[in-house]
Amino acid sequence: MKETIESLVNDALQNLASKGELALPESYKFSVEHTRDKAHGDLACNAAMVLCKAVGMKPRDLAVKIVAALPANDSVTKVDIAGPGFLNFFLAEGQQFDVVGKILNGFETFARPNIGNGENVLIEFVSANPTGPMHVGHGRGAAYGSALANVMRAAGFRISTEYYINDAGRQADVLAVSLFLRYLEVLGETVRIPSRAYPGEYVKRCAENLQAAHGEAFKRSYVELMQGVAPDSDEEGDEAKKIKEKHLDSLIERIKSVLGDDYQIVQDFGLNEQLTDIRATLDGFEVHFDNWFSERSLTRSGAVTTMIEKLKAKDRVYEKDGALWLKTEDMGDEKDRVLIKEDGSYTYLSPDIAYHLDKLNRGYDTLIDVWGADHHGYIARMRAAIEALSGKGEQFHVSLIQFVTLSSGRMGKRSGNFVTLKDLIQEAGADATRFFYLTRSHDQHLEFDIELARSQSNDNPVFYIQYAHARICSVFRQAVEKGYDYDEAQGLASLETLTTDHELGLAVRLAKYPEMVAASARNRAPHQLTHFLRDVATDFHSWYNAEAFLVADERLRNARLVLCAATRKVIADCLGLLGVSAPEQM
Repeated sequence: MKETIESLVNDALQNLASKGELALPESYKFSVEHTRDKAHGDLACNAAMVLCKAVGMKPRDLAVKIVAALPANDSVTKVDIAGPGFLNFFLAEGQQFDVVGKILNGFETFARPNIGNGENVLIEFVSANPTGPMHVGHGRGAAYGSALANVMRAAGFRISTEYYINDAGRQADVLAVSLFLRYLEVLGETVRIPSRAYPGEYVKRCAENLQAAHGEAFKRSYVELMQGVAPDSDEEGDEAKKIKEKHLDSLIERIKSVLGDDYQIVQDFGLNEQLTDIRATLDGFEVHFDNWFSERSLTRSGAVTTMIEKLKAKDRVYEKDGALWLKTEDMGDEKDRVLIKEDGSYTYLSPDIAYHLDKLNRGYDTLIDVWGADHHGYIARMRAAIEALSGKGEQFHVSLIQFVTLSSGRMGKRSGNFVTLKDLIQEAGADATRFFYLTRSHDQHLEFDIELARSQSNDNPVFYIQYAHARICSVFRQAVEKGYDYDEAQGLASLETLTTDHELGLAVRLAKYPEMVAASARNRAPHQLTHFLRDVATDFHSWYNAEAFLVADERLRNARLVLCAATRKVIADCLGLLGVSAPEQM
C-alpha cells in the first residue's frame, strides 16, 4: 500500500503542476510511512512538508491542494491533514492484508528496497591482528560487520567484504619472538619470557606444533642468544615500561640476526597458525569474507613508498627531528602525524593510508571500516590522509564498536587467562551469540548475559523468535497430520475472513519489513532488525495463543495459513540477514 499512496500523491502533484497551480522542481522526494497511532490513520505522507519551500507555499496550504487533487481510490477511505501539513491516509478494511500476497508471490520485490542503487561499497571489519585468538570484542565487530553487509546488500548496495591481515610490523615480530622462545623451551632450553611478549597458552601450543613440523632445525643456545641484548625489567611504571620495550626491540633484532632466513619461516608459521584459527572461528560464526588482504603486499609492491611520494608531491609532508610528518592538523586532526620514524621504519599509519588508497583505486564508491571504540582518534587522521591523496575523504566512514562485558562470570571453558570468541560460542551457541551482539546499537556498551543466552525461555529473545518460526512449521505439520490440504490460492482469495485485531496487527507489522531493511541499511544499524523480529514474534505468539488455526472452515483455515506462511518467510529472511538460523523444530 505504501507504493499505492506514493503513486496517488505523485499523481496529485503532477496534476497540480499541469494546471499551473504550482511549479514542481525537476526532481523531488517524499516519504510514506506507517503511523504509530491508528488514530492518525494507517499511513502518513510528508510531501507537503518537504516540498513547501520549493513550491513557495505554506505546508498546510500545499497539503490542502494535494488532498483536493488526489485521484479516487477504493483502497483509501479518508485523508486527514495533521499538524503543519502531514497527510494521514485511512485505508479500507482488509487492504492491510494485501501484504500477504506480496510476501508469498513477490518476496524479492517486497523485501528488497533498492535504496542503494548499486552503489559499490567495501566493508572492512574484524581485521584482528593474527597474533592470538579472537576475543569477545572482536566477535561483536564480526557480527555487526557481517550483518551490515547482508542488510546493505538486501537494500540494493553492491557489497564486498574484506579482512585486512596485519602480517607486517612490530606485532608480527613480537609474535615471532614469543614463538621462538617457547620453541626453545620445548627443546629443553631454560628461557625467560619478556614481560612485553605474548604470554598466552596458545603460543606454547604453537611452539609445540613448530617443533613437530621442523624438529630442531631452529635450535639455538638461549645463553648465546641473549648476548648483547638490552636488559629487561621487573618493575612497574613509565620508566620500567621504556626499559621493557627497549629489551623487546633489542631481542627482536638479535633473533633476526641469529636466525637469518629462518626467522621468516618461524614468523610465517606463527602467523599462519593464528590466521588458521581465526578463519575457523569465523567460519563457525557464519562470518565470511570476499577477500583477505595482506599488509605485507603493500610494502612488497611498493604501494607505501608510492603513497609517500604522492604526499611529497602534494606538499603534504615535512621533516622534523629526523622523522617524516604528515600534515593532518590543518584538516581536522588534533596534530600532525609521523609517517616514517627516525630509524627509517614506518609507523602503523603509513601502510594503513596506502591500504585505503588501494581500496579507492579498486573503484569503490564508499569505504566503511568497522573499528573498536579505542580507535576513535584514528578517524580524523585517516580521513585527512585520504582527502590529501584523493580528495575523497567524504567517502570514508567508520562504525565504532563499543566494548563488551560478560554479565556472567561462569564459563565452562577458557583459553588461558581471557575469554575468547570461540569460548563464548561454545558456551552460548553461534545463533545466540550473534543475535545478542546485535541486540544493541554498535555505538552503545553491551553487557552480554551468558545465562540468558543459554536459556530456552521466552526471556531469551533469539529463542523466542526462533520458536515463532518453529511453531509455524509445526502448524503446517499438524495440518498434514489432520488431513488438511493447504490451498494457498484459496487462502489469498479469502483474506477478508481475517478480522481479528491479532491478525490485522500482524499483517501491518509484516508490511513494515521493507522499510525496516531500508532504515537498517541507511543508518548502518542492523540492531533495528532484532527489535522488529521481537515485535513480529510477539504478534504471532499472541495470535497463536488467542485463535485456533486449523479450523473446520476451509476458507478461514487457509487464510490463516497463508498469514502464517508469510510470517514464517519474513522471520526466516530477517534472521538470515542477521546470520542466525531459522529452525523448523525446537
